[in-house]
Amino acid sequence: MVTERILEDKELGRLFIRVNARARRLTFRTKEDGVYVTVPPGTTLAEVKNAIEQLRPRLRNARQKQVRPLIDLDYRIDTEFFKLSLTSGQRERFLSRSELGEMQIICPPDADFTDENLQAWLRKVIEEALRRNAKIILPPRLYMLSMQHNLPYKSVKINSSSGRWGSCSARGNINLSYYLVLLPKHLIDYVLLHELAHTREMNHGERFWALLDKMTDGKAQALRNELKGYRTDF
Repeated sequence: MVTERILEDKELGRLFIRVNARARRLTFRTKEDGVYVTVPPGTTLAEVKNAIEQLRPRLRNARQKQVRPLIDLDYRIDTEFFKLSLTSGQRERFLSRSELGEMQIICPPDADFTDENLQAWLRKVIEEALRRNAKIILPPRLYMLSMQHNLPYKSVKINSSSGRWGSCSARGNINLSYYLVLLPKHLIDYVLLHELAHTREMNHGERFWALLDKMTDGKAQALRNELKGYRTDF
């Protein structure tokens, strides 16, 4: 039986396990200092560890959001399709210079980067730049791959999803997260091909993976595992 204890996880940090007599199931809450796990009486440590492994991708994503890096003059985004830098200027207001694939934010000399409102504003500005870039980059690439593999789709939309890279409806409507532009080109293509494969196979069964494997030269599972190292956020 699990008593109140702390588990150390290399990826998730500390997990604080607490027994609650009124609990009917395991619940997880992420905070800045770790993950808090509430369990019903009688829950074994093996059951807790099994639940952690099943929820690891979601817990990882939640933990990363708790420890977002501070956007300041040292902050950089340097990916294949999007580069961001911040520099100090002389004016008393923020200015931004943006073009396809690149953005520079010029900051006042006395900018307080610890201010939560400023951090929220900077993220909003960067997200809008990501959205603009994604709308230019992703649809043409999706269309090209669609024609190449004879997998037509009905429509494509760019959204702000931070929970998934993309999705495809039964009607062939594809949604793509603008965070895709932060990925390397080969992983962008993997996600696009993944969604295109759903226009023929609306599941993750054997035929779906066989189709995706065919389109990725047998690298579907390797690319899937590589993608897990990235996040739909910044």
